[in-house]
Amino acid sequence: MTVPLIEIRRVGKSYGSVAVLRDVSTQIAAGSVTCVLGDNGAGKSTLIKMLAGVHAPTAGRFYVEGRQTVFDSPRAALDAGIATVYQDLAVVPLMSVWRNFFLGSELTRGRGPFRRLDVARMRRTARDELFRMGIDLRDVDQPIGTLSGGERQCVAIARAVYFGAKVLVLDEPTAALGVKQSAIVLRYIARARDRGLGVVFITHNPHHAYPVGDRFLLLNRGRSLGDFPKAEVTLAELTAMMAGGSELESLAGELERRPALHPEE
Repeated sequence: MTVPLIEIRRVGKSYGSVAVLRDVSTQIAAGSVTCVLGDNGAGKSTLIKMLAGVHAPTAGRFYVEGRQTVFDSPRAALDAGIATVYQDLAVVPLMSVWRNFFLGSELTRGRGPFRRLDVARMRRTARDELFRMGIDLRDVDQPIGTLSGGERQCVAIARAVYFGAKVLVLDEPTAALGVKQSAIVLRYIARARDRGLGVVFITHNPHHAYPVGDRFLLLNRGRSLGDFPKAEVTLAELTAMMAGGSELESLAGELERRPALHPEE
C-alpha cells in the first residue's frame, strides 16, 4: 500500500476555548489533487496555516510520508517539501519574471570577493522551467506585473516545482480570475499533478475543483462534512453539500420568477 505524502487524522485547532477547526481528516497522495472546499469561515485558512507550518494543531495527528510530525515553523514545512502559494502572491510587480522566480534563492558563480549573480543561468533556468510547465514566455525579462493573474499563479507553481516541492498547497488560486484565466491555472494544476506532486487545491468553487480533483474534503464552520474520493461523490452532490442542500432548494423556490399580476380592466 502506498503511503500518502501527507495524512491528517482528526486534527483540530483551538485558541483558548474557541475551536476554529475540529476533527478534520484527509490525505494527500503523490500524483493526485486533494480539493478542500468551503465558504468563508469554513476553516480553510486555518488548515492552510497548519500545512504550511504557521500553526501547529492542538488536536489530532499529522503525518508526513508515514512519520508523525509537528512543524514548528514555515521553514520546517518547506524542508519537508511542502510549498504554499498564497492567494496574494509574494511577487515584486516591477521586477522581471526571472528575478521573481529566484527571489531569495538567487544562483551565483565565483567565490569570495569575486562572487556574483549568475544572471544568464537564472534567465535560462526560469525560461526552461516555465516551458516544462507549459508556459511559453518569450521574454523572462519583462516585469511580472505585466502578466495576467493566471500567468503569475503559474509562475509561482513552476517555482515551487523547481525548488523541490513534493506537496503544493494552493490558496484559492482561481478566486479573483475570470473563466479563461481560471482554466489556465487548472491546466497547470493538472500538470503539477502529472509530474508526481501531491496538490492541495483550496477553493470555494466546486466547478473548479471537480475537473482536476481526485479527493474532496468539505469544511463548514470548522467541521468536516466528509472526505470523499472522486468515485464516491458527484459535482451535484458537492454543490448541494456546500450550499446547504435544503437551503438551496428553498432559495431556488423563493427566487423563481412568477407571472406578473395585471390589474383588471
